[in-house]
Amino acid sequence: MALKEYRRKRAFGKTPEPKSSPAAGSGGGHHFVVQKHQASHLHYDLRLEHAGVLKSWAVPKGPSMDPRDKRLAIQVEDHPLAYKDFKGRIPEGQYGAGLVEIWDKGTYTLTEPGPGQEGRSMDASLAKGHIDFTLKGKRLKGAFTLVRIKRQGDKDNQWLLMKRTDRPPAARTAARAGADPPSKPSRTPSPEDLDLTGEAKAPTPTEMRRRLATLVDWPFDR
Repeated sequence: MALKEYRRKRAFGKTPEPKSSPAAGSGGGHHFVVQKHQASHLHYDLRLEHAGVLKSWAVPKGPSMDPRDKRLAIQVEDHPLAYKDFKGRIPEGQYGAGLVEIWDKGTYTLTEPGPGQEGRSMDASLAKGHIDFTLKGKRLKGAFTLVRIKRQGDKDNQWLLMKRTDRPPAARTAARAGADPPSKPSRTPSPEDLDLTGEAKAPTPTEMRRRLATLVDWPFDR
């Protein structure tokens, strides 16, 4: 996607969003940002710096640090690199109207490829529809994967964002040497592991009512 699509959707005399990226070479590396966007539907935008722009995905429920979660991520138009520092309110009547906040930011690296994937670049990963990367942020840390969903008749912009289980350095070293990684005893989660701040006790429901599915134009989070 080119920035012409980003510019086509915006009236820069009315929106405070940046029109273009800084001069070439001013990016300084592989940055990422996650922006909380309270538009018509609350969602989070994941943006990864690549080739002078920000590759962007709208994540309705936001990224998760739980490897059990699979979050829908819809690829949208590329954004200028300057957008990684953008926060503020997009005025009513403009595309994406609503408050934009920086939820997390930092740097990322493509995860060390496995056998048969040596030398895979971001371009190759985007084309294949499978991106393995490691985030170094304040909220998001460790290995993640973006995988494109391929279904008959669907658009080609739907992905799944997943947290991957991080291996300790000793396990990675053993894997490179061809040895079995050291075993790690598992621990059964306990009630003390749950954050129940602000929750109130209530009796267990005795009656459960079914809810029928409803066709909507956009995923929602409530």
